[in-house]
Order: sequence, then C-alpha cells, then structure tokens
Amino acid sequence: MKKTLNFIKFSTIKRFCIILILLVLFIFVSALSYVTAVSNNISDSLFRLHVIANSNSKEDQNLKYLVRDDLIEYMNSICENCTSKSEVISLANAHLNDFENMAKKVISENGFNYDVSVEIGNFEFPTKTYGDISLPSGYYDALRVKIGEAKGQNWWCVMFPPLCFVDVSSGIVPDESKKQMQESMPEEEYSLISNTDDSEINFKFKLVEFFENIKFMAQK
Repeated sequence: MKKTLNFIKFSTIKRFCIILILLVLFIFVSALSYVTAVSNNISDSLFRLHVIANSNSKEDQNLKYLVRDDLIEYMNSICENCTSKSEVISLANAHLNDFENMAKKVISENGFNYDVSVEIGNFEFPTKTYGDISLPSGYYDALRVKIGEAKGQNWWCVMFPPLCFVDVSSGIVPDESKKQMQESMPEEEYSLISNTDDSEINFKFKLVEFFENIKFMAQK
C-alpha cells in the first residue's frame, strides 16, 4: 500500500513538473513571438540617422555635430513632402553622393581631412528617448555616416517620422511628428513607445527590451 501511495505521489509530482515546464515554454514562446512582431513593426515604420565621430576628442565630437546639422537640414529639405518611410529611403539612396560630399565639405571647412563613409542599411540601436517618445533597442533601417576611423561616440535620431530636431530637454515631441508616427505604425506599437506612464504598457516595453538584449548578446 505504501509503495502504491509513493508511486502515485511520484507520478503526480512528475506530471506537475511536466505541466509546469510546458507552461513556462508556452509563456516564453508567446512572449518571444509578441516581442518579435512588435519589434519588427516598430523598426519597419522608422528610418534613422546614425553619425559616428572619428574619436571622442572634443574637436571630433564637435565636428560630428556640425556634419549632423548639415545632413539633417538637407534631408529635411528634400524629404519635405514625403509621407512614407519608403519614399524617404528612396530619396536618401538617390542622394548618397550628396550626403557624402556635404559631409566632406563640412570636415574640410573645419580644418580636417577625414574620409567619410555613407551607407543605408539595417543597424543595431540601443534604447533611445526622444522627448516623450521612447524607442526600444533593436535593428533599424538607417542612414549611417562614419567619419574618419569612426571610433568615437555615436549620435542618432529618427529621420522619418522627423524627430531629429526634437528638443529632448522639453520632453515634448511636436504633434505633427507624433501624428506621422501614429499613422505609420499599428496602434499597439504606437502605444508601446508613447504611453510609457501606463504600467501595462511600460511592462510590455521592458519585455521588448529584455528579449532584444538577449538577442544582441547571443549574436555577439
């Protein structure tokens, strides 16, 4: 009798452990699927600018900002009437030589002779806040500009929808930029990046960050 009870007890514990493992796996797979879908939807809606300085010296960092300012001003002028990410990328591709020549001109005018590399691709970005909009870490399409040895600190912003001129210190993103961003992505994703004061939304944002960081570490 005792052996029978022990066997039943062992079987019950075994079944409980199996169910628990399956439940954990289900939750993990569901969370991963959600994060992948959300991350893809957010990254697919945005086009970013990524400028990398030659070094972290004060002179090289200041030069990075001068190059950035001219590139943003030019990009905004040629993309003024664009209403989609694909339009912006198409125009940026058509003007890659212009971006490169403009950057070289700024560099030369400030007494440097660094080479410049300009390309459009899909690059890794950390979590970044623009005023009251927060973007989770992940891979985003971007115009990347590498100055000289490109060993200095990065600078990045969102070129579409246009957030590059957002005054982060004010904590406010212009309504027009928010409207464009809201129109370019699903409602769930827009809520995720704009309603970080909501506890449920904030939890989902942290969940996306957590899984994206795991993916980054696994790839390195």
